Amino acid sequence: MDPVQMLWVIFWVTVVVVSALDLFVITHRHSPVGVSSALRWTGLWVAVALSFGVAISFLHPRGNELAMLYVAGYLTEYSLSVDNLFVFILIFSLMGVHEVAQPKLIKLGIYLAVVLRVLFILFGIALVQKFHWLIYIFGLLLIWTAWKLLTSDENENVQPENNVLYKLAAKFLPVHAVEPESRRLVIRHEGRWFITPLFLVFLVIGSTDILFALDSIPAIMGISRDPFVVLTSNVFAVLGLNSLFFALRGILGIFKFLKHGVSVILLFIGVKMIAGIYHPIEEWFKDNPFVSLIVIATVLLVSIVLSVWHNRLSGSGEKKDSSP
Repeated sequence: MDPVQMLWVIFWVTVVVVSALDLFVITHRHSPVGVSSALRWTGLWVAVALSFGVAISFLHPRGNELAMLYVAGYLTEYSLSVDNLFVFILIFSLMGVHEVAQPKLIKLGIYLAVVLRVLFILFGIALVQKFHWLIYIFGLLLIWTAWKLLTSDENENVQPENNVLYKLAAKFLPVHAVEPESRRLVIRHEGRWFITPLFLVFLVIGSTDILFALDSIPAIMGISRDPFVVLTSNVFAVLGLNSLFFALRGILGIFKFLKHGVSVILLFIGVKMIAGIYHPIEEWFKDNPFVSLIVIATVLLVSIVLSVWHNRLSGSGEKKDSSP
């Protein structure tokens, strides 16, 4: 079997097996997901994703070069997803979703995100191959997104009741209330089918998935336009969000400067894409794929270290204030 075909087989088998295991656990869970359990699943997904990068290094004809681009793309998409998950946490809070029902909604939202990203990736790559100048438009879009992310408030524009799909479904489809602990999206009552409030929450999450995909696809294409790298790094990053959501929900305030780090990463990628208009710069980045990986990994590490350091200083300050 061709090495690239073998990698595709490994990729899809891994995704199906780990997703089925994850889904089985979520489906049969009747208690809220704890932080320790979520962190273990998060560690598993990260280990699986990075192991696939090792497999690329050994099996792919372009070996180390493509492996570094894959890891850089994975870290970029994963870090972008952290900020997106903060929005999901806020949506659940505003719409009063019970903790028991959250795993199913997140999992459905993730599957929808995978489908949307695959479609957008295929469409985006085809467009850039035909109209190369679009890559510079994507670069400008990333710079604007970086600025917006850095200057916006986390709660800004998060108003589920103003969502178009939410309004249409609530207006034209019969809604029936259910117990807070219920995880059903539709129910049959007195011979009629009704949607539940959870169905409306799913519509809000699904529509935000579209916006998130539109932001993230230009970012990964600024690192590589190889369909193999773009698709695999995106899918692994998105599929790991289920456990990451519940880990973040329990330690929400720890990563204070992560948003700033994500903004710097988007700015770097956007500037690199625009600078590619000067051909030698574009070729230099192609010949040195480790540069993007080093920049992205360093920015993420610095933002996490600064966040932890800030929390420790804040914690010690509060103890001093509370002491007599």
